[in-house]
Amino acid sequence: MHPAQHGAAVVAETAAFVATVKAADLSTPVPSCPGWTLADLTRHTGHVHRWFTELLRQRVQQPPTSRNVDLRLPENSDGYPDWLTDGAAQAAEVFAAADLDAPMWAWGLDQHARFWVRRMLFETLVHRADAERALGLTPHIDRDLAVDGIDEFLTNLPFAAFFAPLTAELRGPDRTIRFRCTDVDGDGSGDWLIGLRPDGFGLVADSTAPRTADATVTGTAADLLLLLYGRLDRESDAFHLLGDPDLLAHWFSHSAF
Repeated sequence: MHPAQHGAAVVAETAAFVATVKAADLSTPVPSCPGWTLADLTRHTGHVHRWFTELLRQRVQQPPTSRNVDLRLPENSDGYPDWLTDGAAQAAEVFAAADLDAPMWAWGLDQHARFWVRRMLFETLVHRADAERALGLTPHIDRDLAVDGIDEFLTNLPFAAFFAPLTAELRGPDRTIRFRCTDVDGDGSGDWLIGLRPDGFGLVADSTAPRTADATVTGTAADLLLLLYGRLDRESDAFHLLGDPDLLAHWFSHSAF
């Protein structure tokens, strides 16, 4: 996917989120975000939209010292869904006006404005799934979108220690974990090899080369995306696990954010 597709998908995912929560009781608990209700989830997602949008407006070149932004939050939570829609519309305007290939500070690997559009997309998608699952619904996630989300997660996770400190403990004596999609569509995507080294971890560049990993997890792209974000249990029937169970336990206890 390219940045223009990411921007359009932010709007689509927000619309799906809003459609889910608008007719729901916003006091409904969200099990995948302990302690939160649907109101909290909606407010958080809208805050993220507005903060990322402000970063893009300013095209910041240094890490910001504050996350404060004018939320214009409605007085009553009943107004949160429309407020979320409005924030996504503002973001879309900024996406359209910005040079998304311009250099910009980002906490992940890609130091360009486009990083924030992609990050906003998957923040929104995962929380849309949180809302649906809280209401007993099964989220539908497009396969290509899920593949892009897995890639975004695994690419940036090595840089996440400042807000996900457990990731700093993802170390190993040259151990490997493979994540592979079962719904392959022939384009060569859907296969990632992670290397754990004594000094850190990250994607192995030539992940498709024949190589047996120390542990492998297979499942559909949508299920793997939710698994990586800690929304699904790896022991469920959705996944097939091979190799070292202790290595997988170490990964999943230190990687979700």
